[in-house]
Amino acid sequence: MSEENIGEGRYLYCIINSGATQSPGDTGIEDNPVYTILYNDIAAVVHSCIAKPYTTQDNAKAAEWILSHNYVIDCAAKKFGTVLPFSFDTIVRGSDEVVSCWLKKSYMTLKEELERLKNKAEYSIQIFCDHEYLAKLAGGDHEFGEMKEMVDKMPKGAAYLFRRRFELKMKDALSTEASRLSQEFSSNIREHVEEMRTDEKISHVPEKYAGKKLIAAFSCLVCEDKAGRLGEALDKINKREGFAVRFTGPWAPYSFVRRFDEPGNAVQKREGIEYGS
Repeated sequence: MSEENIGEGRYLYCIINSGATQSPGDTGIEDNPVYTILYNDIAAVVHSCIAKPYTTQDNAKAAEWILSHNYVIDCAAKKFGTVLPFSFDTIVRGSDEVVSCWLKKSYMTLKEELERLKNKAEYSIQIFCDHEYLAKLAGGDHEFGEMKEMVDKMPKGAAYLFRRRFELKMKDALSTEASRLSQEFSSNIREHVEEMRTDEKISHVPEKYAGKKLIAAFSCLVCEDKAGRLGEALDKINKREGFAVRFTGPWAPYSFVRRFDEPGNAVQKREGIEYGS
């Protein structure tokens, strides 16, 4: 199907708590001019496009698109405060009028969500521990010394079976200790945040943490006036022997926006983005 037959669309970045007509940033994905579509005292930040999902086999191009998407949202948050971010590649089929009608229909829901998230931002927390220190906490360093002495005196076959049983025992002990630490850190952090979610999947870990065990990962919704106290609590963990904390943000509250109905004529999009393998 040619682009002429696909029809026009609007790429949605976020909703802002402002009736401003000014642009939140110079350009968006593929250098498209970004502008706002207004209804009352809220607006959608968009760029004009064809009604077709962004797809590519080029990983670098995909990363560039996602960075541009996030950049526009960050600019909007800095200029207008609270935003409701859309996920990458949310496209509505139709003109500005279609988006404006949706804003009118969804006004109360969007406005309430903007007010709920006012003066709040998302932060990411990852807590790591040295493998050797985790084994020490789990009691494994002492047991390992005893095991080595016993294995040295055993026949080869018996030593292999004994070592295997010990490895399984240590794996369980390390898992139990990591779980205990995660719960401890969760309790310490929770008192400084509004909402908190455990991140089950981590897409990227910086090289400086590659040799460490990830103990806990959280996404947190934090009030502006509590961010400093959260940082102080994490600094105490970071100073503990064997531990390291990665603390990033503030970001738009991607993980904490409650679901709301997107425009009914949104372009069908795939899960995530098409990458080359």
